[in-house]
Amino acid sequence: MGSVQGGKHVPRTVRLLIVARAVNRLGAFSMSFLAVLITTEFGASTVVTGCVGAAFGLATIPSRLAGGRLADRIGRRRTIVLGLTGCAVAQLGIASADGLVSAVFFVVLMGLVFEIYEPPSQAMIADFVSPGDQVRAYGLLNAALAVAGMGAGLLAAGLGRWDLRWLFVVDALTCLLCALTVHLVLPADHRLAAGATGPVAPAAPWRDRALLRMLAAGTLFAVLYLQIMITLPLSLELGGLQPADAGVLFTASALTIAAGQPLMRLSRLTTLSAPAAFAGGYLLMALGLAGYALARGLGTFIAATVVWSVGDLFLVGRAYAFVASLAPTGARGRYLAVYGTSWGIGGILAPLAGTQLLEHAGTAGLWSSMAVVCLALAALQPALVRNADKDRENGQPQPAPVELQTGQGD
Repeated sequence: MGSVQGGKHVPRTVRLLIVARAVNRLGAFSMSFLAVLITTEFGASTVVTGCVGAAFGLATIPSRLAGGRLADRIGRRRTIVLGLTGCAVAQLGIASADGLVSAVFFVVLMGLVFEIYEPPSQAMIADFVSPGDQVRAYGLLNAALAVAGMGAGLLAAGLGRWDLRWLFVVDALTCLLCALTVHLVLPADHRLAAGATGPVAPAAPWRDRALLRMLAAGTLFAVLYLQIMITLPLSLELGGLQPADAGVLFTASALTIAAGQPLMRLSRLTTLSAPAAFAGGYLLMALGLAGYALARGLGTFIAATVVWSVGDLFLVGRAYAFVASLAPTGARGRYLAVYGTSWGIGGILAPLAGTQLLEHAGTAGLWSSMAVVCLALAALQPALVRNADKDRENGQPQPAPVELQTGQGD
């Protein structure tokens, strides 16, 4: 293995942002229990509950796009605070709802504000971290969220046995705490300096073909990744294990991602080209998910989880760093938002695809299919990166560094 790459430290601003997001993640467990709350507290049928979930998923798409536009227009810090405050209001509304209609209203409101803070968070990392260190910075954010997610599970286990509504109250409080932290400790929003040079952003990111190709690949990855989050518990049950064992696997994945962060600073890995990292990451994910198809006991499921999680280490941050590099001056928020809609689209498609595959092909068919998707992405994603690089070499302007100056505080 190579030696550890020295490099520059992640800037203090980004470290503070990561800490604030981790605090928010500690309470971000309520939405996993939304379907249970809708059915048990308000007596909704399974069909109605499914429709409410779909409405929430659809609402997150314009939410992320709005977050990107606001991030570029009013600033990163203001947009993060606005989105988190909106989430808190919606969650308190869900917790205090006295009927199904009011609960659905606040669920849809929650979807409309749920993703607003994501694009400015990602854009702030791209603003303050040099291109060579962005993958590591995004990786640290992902690791912090994964570790905080383990704590969130413990909080959910305790509060969920008491009253499901309190899950949403605590989630709202962590949103407000995160918003306050961001407002107090992060620097005031920055604006482009007068006379800053660089390519002008196109009328809409939707016209950038390289971005749209990345969006297509990202949507495929989101559908794949959400199968693990959504259908893994069900597939464990069909395989004769306890659905709750999925929590053990999620913990194993989080620990692998957190423990693997120092490895990503090895010189051989930091100098790995983006196409090679994408190919290697997806091949490891394919191997791990193929292991799911063959696994029979919890031990083999854990081993397979560690394998695909190592693959995820190679992928985390790569796509976001590449999309940020595609964005013209002043359009990072919108570019990252457009790419991020892949998760909203995936959130609609993944449950449909996963349940159909389980019904018609069984657990082995589901995970074998996902392994094949990984193999396809191992060939597709590096090709997209190489083609975008060739387009730049053939005369298309590259984004210039953003020149920043401190604007007025809130």
